[in-house]
Amino acid sequence: MIRLKSLTLRRGLKVLLDRADLTLHSGQKIGVVGANGAGKSSFFGLLRGELHADGGDLELPPRLVIGHVAQETPALVVSALDFVLDGDVELRAIEAELAAVAGDGMQHGELLGKLEAIDGYSAPARAGKLLAGLGFSSDEMSRPVSTFSGGWRMRLNLAQALMCRSDVLLLDEPTNHLDLETVVWLESWLRSYQGMLLIISHDRDFLDATISCILHVDAGKLDLYTGNYGDFEAQRAEKLSQQQQAFDKQQREVAHLESFITRFKAKASKAKQAQSRVKALERMEMITAAHVDSPFTFSFREPESSPSPLIRLEKAFTGYSADKPLLHDLNLSLEKQARIGLLGVNGAGKSTLIKTLCGDLHLISGERVEGKGLKIGYFAQHQLEHLRLDESPLWHLQKLDPLTREQEHRNYLGGFDFHGEMATGPVRPFSGGEKARLALALLIWQKPNLLLLDEPTNHLDIDMRQALTRALTDFDGAIILVSHDRHLLRATVDDFWLIEAGRVRPFDGDLDDYSRYSQEKRAEANVALRTSEAGGDRKAQKREEAEARQKLASARKPIEQKLGKVEKALAPKQTEHGELTARLQEAGIYDAERKAELQTVLQREAELKAQIDELEAQWLALSEQLEQLEA
Repeated sequence: MIRLKSLTLRRGLKVLLDRADLTLHSGQKIGVVGANGAGKSSFFGLLRGELHADGGDLELPPRLVIGHVAQETPALVVSALDFVLDGDVELRAIEAELAAVAGDGMQHGELLGKLEAIDGYSAPARAGKLLAGLGFSSDEMSRPVSTFSGGWRMRLNLAQALMCRSDVLLLDEPTNHLDLETVVWLESWLRSYQGMLLIISHDRDFLDATISCILHVDAGKLDLYTGNYGDFEAQRAEKLSQQQQAFDKQQREVAHLESFITRFKAKASKAKQAQSRVKALERMEMITAAHVDSPFTFSFREPESSPSPLIRLEKAFTGYSADKPLLHDLNLSLEKQARIGLLGVNGAGKSTLIKTLCGDLHLISGERVEGKGLKIGYFAQHQLEHLRLDESPLWHLQKLDPLTREQEHRNYLGGFDFHGEMATGPVRPFSGGEKARLALALLIWQKPNLLLLDEPTNHLDIDMRQALTRALTDFDGAIILVSHDRHLLRATVDDFWLIEAGRVRPFDGDLDDYSRYSQEKRAEANVALRTSEAGGDRKAQKREEAEARQKLASARKPIEQKLGKVEKALAPKQTEHGELTARLQEAGIYDAERKAELQTVLQREAELKAQIDELEAQWLALSEQLEQLEA
């Protein structure tokens, strides 16, 4: 059991939890939701002991083992399989003791008994099964961790967390680096997990498949709701309705008391009654008005023209190497108002097709023909890097359209929850979700007739995802969408294209059909791999693999060098940021005599946060290049 009693948690001057009470029980599977910045990740930091309460109590059972996904992976020389096995701390401790007592038969026997009791002999097989489920081939399991790109290292971190025989498992946006096939596998694994599970996620389909209750972090409180995300919405709406009714009733009572006081406080005969009503008002615990509306209100602007077809690819070959195209012989015609979702495993070429359609990636051969009046709205995560960090959202919009009145620009930005100083201040301190919102706002303003969206919901909270879903549903143009958010796909696309083995073809079925298809393909691939390993010319295969690895290594080297420089620059900044965060948790720093010190620390913390965000964006872009190279 985990219990919070009247617990208060602050980060700097912001109160994240305000005298919050909560009780969680063993075996519960809980989805943790709330707006960006509400305190979800800080709540996880509190449970892990990285943050400490400013008031109240946190009660954890003794010897509680908490598993979580590390955010960084050093460039280790150990194999992927050994790295995952390191997640089982007790297994590694017994193995170390066995190595140390090799000459002591009695102690050696006792340790072997412990190893058997924790099912240690099957640990490599279990680790291999986790890696296979997360998309690693048998050969990749023996490769050093340092040879994997950023996205695949995040999968290794996830596998290591799942390998930990934990009592509590904390997962913070675990699906962000996964393709749809791997998300489905992860859902199945988490359903069989025996401990307490807490998942921060903005993917409502993923939550509904894995959890049995929702923990809502909002306005400093922690409220637990039974059921899936849809149940939570219904229960919260009812709760807010009741709160609003109570608020309205109280406001009528307050108005009545204030009217009496105003009318009779000057009359001697009524002075006592008036004074009693003043005291009644002072004692009254005020109810706040309910707020149920999303802060986001926007829609796509009507395109100025709509050619048909919008774009054609004829006998097109595309990719990142002229001698090895990733996609072959593409003959595609995109009609106006087409709504297409792209399916395929990571590395199959979904992002490559999007970049080819928008013209960012030139064809190796063939033809790309644009319709007259084509206006593309292209969104991908790397586009966040093109935002001018020292400029404001208003400046970005005025740069796009200097002829429109400033008030109209401000009204438009307000629909994306950029109000007041946030609309006129610099972009630098923005979170990833706020930058993604701004990039979407700028895209929508340009009245595109073709939307090319590559994982548009990464970093967006559920309210913003829902607002985007509604806007896309009403969009009067063509859409091509890559996303692992199945709720978004189901609500906004009509047809699917499957990218597989270098080809693009229509997929006859829905997302459930595709989940079954992808799991069958994965099972077939595993059988084929075992068969080829059992017989066949392994020497020739090994030689070919070695040559391929050598070619890949030479292409990777310059990118890895840049990545190393970014990581080297990032490490001291993260260390200093952690130290400043710790100082901001000290109660004494908020004393009046330390005001100057507090302001210095806050200013430096904000500067470091912006620098870290910028370096992390560079790290993600370089990691994406490595992933594309491997694909």
